[in-house]
Amino acid sequence: MFSTCAARTFLSVLIAATASQLLISAEASAEITVRDDLQREVTIARPAQRIITMLPSLTEIVCALGACEKIIATDRFSNWPASVNRLPKAGDLDDASIELIVSLKPDLVLISSAQRISARLGELGIVTFALNPQSYADEERAVARTGQLLGVPGEADMLNAATRSRILSIGAEAVARRHGASPRVYFEIDRTPYAAAPESYIGELLARLGTHNIVAEGLGAFPRLNSEYVVRHDPDILFVSPADAAGLALRPGWGALHAVQDRHICSFSPEIEATIMRPGPRIADGMQAMAGCIERFTQPAPGAP
Repeated sequence: MFSTCAARTFLSVLIAATASQLLISAEASAEITVRDDLQREVTIARPAQRIITMLPSLTEIVCALGACEKIIATDRFSNWPASVNRLPKAGDLDDASIELIVSLKPDLVLISSAQRISARLGELGIVTFALNPQSYADEERAVARTGQLLGVPGEADMLNAATRSRILSIGAEAVARRHGASPRVYFEIDRTPYAAAPESYIGELLARLGTHNIVAEGLGAFPRLNSEYVVRHDPDILFVSPADAAGLALRPGWGALHAVQDRHICSFSPEIEATIMRPGPRIADGMQAMAGCIERFTQPAPGAP
């Protein structure tokens, strides 16, 4: 038989354990409501456990928040971290596989706001959450909102803070090393040509690196330009894909560009390019690669020590 003291101790432990279990149960079952980039109030019954990501940057965000094991399928282009390559692929921006998505019974599908599958999936009882990170602020918001949906807002805040700190540090160091030199740059997203404007997350990183973007403000994040626009503004440094770098002189008028004549061309391997082109948690890695290339082609300002 228990002594009075032992009985009280046992009762205290039992009460504490019960209270803890009730708290965990309450947290696990608490509804979460978050506004997405389609301005919808999206509600899920509890932190997402079975997730399909339909954009590489969203896949990377979920994994960076420590929830990679909760992803049950991705879009066909998600390839980082390597573990997601073995997951089922549910299509891409224009040909998402509704049948596969439904068959996997996700409790949340993270999509681009440009994808037109939310209405159909909603009819089939599948919850979607749309994100459209184009600016750096959008990228931070995507991390924060994904953290809410996963039930880990604190981890999202820490990830954003760490990324922000690295970006500030990389930018300050790059500007200091060039002693104030501000090269004119052009960053091509696609040979059409679509370019990264100052309003885009890439444009913001270029600005923090102390460069001058030849693309004017007010054209949108990733405007389509006339090829003559680039010729007219004659940038000091070009950012293009490796596949396009060799043939730049064949474009009308581009052979006269100083950047083409001097081979001041930044292009990266697919692995590095992904860290730049995807507005996700590796964006500081991409910025570091951009800074390194700019530095190769930039001389200190006249009279600088």
